[in-house]
Amino acid sequence: MQWPRFVLLFVLVLAACGAAAPVRAQIDSAPKVHARLIAEESEIVPGRSVRVALEQNIRSGWHTYWRNPGDAGEPTEIHWILPAGWRAGSIAWPYPKDLPVGPLMDYGYEGRPWLLLDITAPADAKLGTRVVLRAQANWLVCQEVCIPEDATLSLPLTISASPHSPLPAVAAQFSSARDRLPVASPWPARFQLGSSLDLFLVAPKLAQTNLTDVRFFPFEQGGVRGIAPQKWRASTDGIVLRLAPGKHAGNLRALRGVLVLASVGAPTQALVIQAMPGIVPVTDFGSDAGLTFPLALLFALLGGVILNLMPCVLPILAMKAFAIASKSGRAPREAAHESIAYGIGAILSFALLGAAVLALRAGGEAIGWGFQLQEPTAVAGFALLVFAVGLNLSGLFEVPGTGAGDALARRGGLVGAFFTGVLAVVVAAPCTAPFMAAALGFALTQSAVVSLLVFVALGIGFAAPFVAIGYSPVLLRLLPKPGAWMSTFRQFLAFPMYATALWLAWVLSLETRPERLMLVLGAALGVAFVLWAVGVAQRSGFPRATAFVWTAILAMLAALAALLPRVDSAAPASAAVQATTIPSQSYSESRLADLRAQKRGVFVDATAAWCVTCLVNEKVALDDARVRAAFASGRIAFLVADWTNRDSAVSALLQAHARSGVPLYLYYAPGAPDAVVLPQILTADTVLTAIAGR
Repeated sequence: MQWPRFVLLFVLVLAACGAAAPVRAQIDSAPKVHARLIAEESEIVPGRSVRVALEQNIRSGWHTYWRNPGDAGEPTEIHWILPAGWRAGSIAWPYPKDLPVGPLMDYGYEGRPWLLLDITAPADAKLGTRVVLRAQANWLVCQEVCIPEDATLSLPLTISASPHSPLPAVAAQFSSARDRLPVASPWPARFQLGSSLDLFLVAPKLAQTNLTDVRFFPFEQGGVRGIAPQKWRASTDGIVLRLAPGKHAGNLRALRGVLVLASVGAPTQALVIQAMPGIVPVTDFGSDAGLTFPLALLFALLGGVILNLMPCVLPILAMKAFAIASKSGRAPREAAHESIAYGIGAILSFALLGAAVLALRAGGEAIGWGFQLQEPTAVAGFALLVFAVGLNLSGLFEVPGTGAGDALARRGGLVGAFFTGVLAVVVAAPCTAPFMAAALGFALTQSAVVSLLVFVALGIGFAAPFVAIGYSPVLLRLLPKPGAWMSTFRQFLAFPMYATALWLAWVLSLETRPERLMLVLGAALGVAFVLWAVGVAQRSGFPRATAFVWTAILAMLAALAALLPRVDSAAPASAAVQATTIPSQSYSESRLADLRAQKRGVFVDATAAWCVTCLVNEKVALDDARVRAAFASGRIAFLVADWTNRDSAVSALLQAHARSGVPLYLYYAPGAPDAVVLPQILTADTVLTAIAGR
């Protein structure tokens, strides 16, 4: 078998497509952060201090960094230019928030954080003097890209015998900023390192309050793996937090950081702790043990096999069935070779798709499994590709060298089988099968080599059934014999392709403007005309028909390459996708927190328009009359986390539950500290059981 030439061509084409993927960051010349210095009091007494804030007004969607920026980033710095005798204290950092970026976890700020510090005047400062203090502030601001920014700031102060009281508005802002400053913990803490890193805060009274969330932010990198989920449990003795050890956890002599405690009906507390090694009470965290690498490979294999049965793959299964049937009358050796060609196409596609996910996530893109269908350009391209496949199956034209007739050369059959495997992966990519979600969630938190091995295992599982049929004489004999019926069957298989193209057009309608959808529909008409002309030339018998065919195809591809990028601009935010009649709200972290604070049950449906599995689950399971009645009688809030377009909040939700794509179903029982994660394939009974707490 000769693979290298067309395999190399496939790799180069796919790499070029990946390089053309748009970055959505708004890169313009305007500052992403507007900063200013604010003094709590406009006058200062000689020898005394005044509290000063560096306010960062950060553009929506962007963020700056905490004192420990996490796996990437840089903290804000302030370099003061002060007159002789004046002193500036260190920054008092408010507690941060999680900022997951692909396989990394950063810590920082969004919105309008205030970084506080003290400025002290010299004791011999002359009364009545007006002093202008200056500072150079530097920060790194990131969204999907990172931009270093700086500003030269000034702060006027008057030397006075007694300070004036601050204005009420300024006093309220400084009070709010102080509330976000961590304070020294009144309770001791200790940690224990084993397969996990367990942190114990010895606070019996605190554990009896209505805690809703506990989060630890380390001062130093390497002790804790930030991207891994943090689990916590309250007991009569205190709070135990289960962390994932970082690469330097074995060198820990003390675990220092900020413990943030959220409670119902009480302000959030941020405690500075210094935990020393010690005994941590044995705590049951349920089934939260992480996957091991061998188990992740096994899950990927099983998930790949099951992926063949997912609803979004059914149209391509019909093509595979036709391909198998057309080979069943040939020599077993030829069938085996073509099954291997299909397997190589599928496995290589999964590996390259995994590499693309890892590369984009490492570059700051908040993406996961099925990311390509969040891009209108990719959706439009897939729709036109599937439409062209349908026209081919209808007999409108033949791709030179890859037809399905008995006169096909052996090399042509291998090429056709290879690209059948590629197309199968393209259509299957948005789906998440059982076992597969856990395996991919594990993969995207590991090294690149481990991650790619998991993707390869997924491809092996996906290709295994077809390869087994090609190598098994028993299975080959079970297939129907070739005959005239196959031409009719081939034409019948075109209709699932047309249905898939319509579905992709619907997905595109949720991701872009109507006039851009019309561009794609017009392109589909152009594709049909060109391929009709190709078919006429092929059937004409003219000696130069092949040259005309390739010229027409290349001209069509060039036109599409120029057209498709225009589809991706000015895409509107889609409304929450939902196939149920249950009243719903759009998901946000703050809305989830509000509903949980009200002690209501909350069901979160992470879905997307391009995820057929999601839509089937919602219609079959969630739209069941018994489920609707249970939601209504229990006052269960239904939040839809729509991932049709990229959404950092939904990406963070998936990452927090070690998932790389949709669907994801979560049920938060009233007052429960953690969510119940439901299976990817839902039934009404599964949902009712989760709601009932059984």
